[in-house]
Amino acid sequence: MARMYSRKKGKAGSTKPSRKKLPSWVRYKPKEVELLIVKLAKEGKTPSQIGMVLRDIYGIPLTSKITGKRIGKILEEKKLLGKLPEDLMALIKKSIAVRKHLEGNHKDESAQRGLILTESKIKRLVKYYKQTGKLAEEWKYEPKRIRFYIE
Repeated sequence: MARMYSRKKGKAGSTKPSRKKLPSWVRYKPKEVELLIVKLAKEGKTPSQIGMVLRDIYGIPLTSKITGKRIGKILEEKKLLGKLPEDLMALIKKSIAVRKHLEGNHKDESAQRGLILTESKIKRLVKYYKQTGKLAEEWKYEPKRIRFYIE
């Protein structure tokens, strides 16, 4: 599969553990894992950050093998998910940072191209999330007003 804008092939990503069942060295019970996830979410961590903390500090390879549910599903049940999906929020923060950079550096053409590419990704994601029902139909990405919404 080619990259979206560079006409190059993508690099290989990380692979999930190949085992279908829970490793014998994991000592956490499903309730404990859910409580850890809720605690980390209340600290302000995103679902991907929660997964990395569980993997690196607590030694939990996949929460879905222990609890039978993914981190996002657990947070959704506990009503701790944000209003916007995590990937969309990251792209919006990136576009805000690039816009702030362009205020002081008007002639930075590579940054202008990066902003155009980032905003096209945002618009594509918004369209997808509206179709799947994760965003309201009346939600609209407006670069001038979105800064106040995020901050």
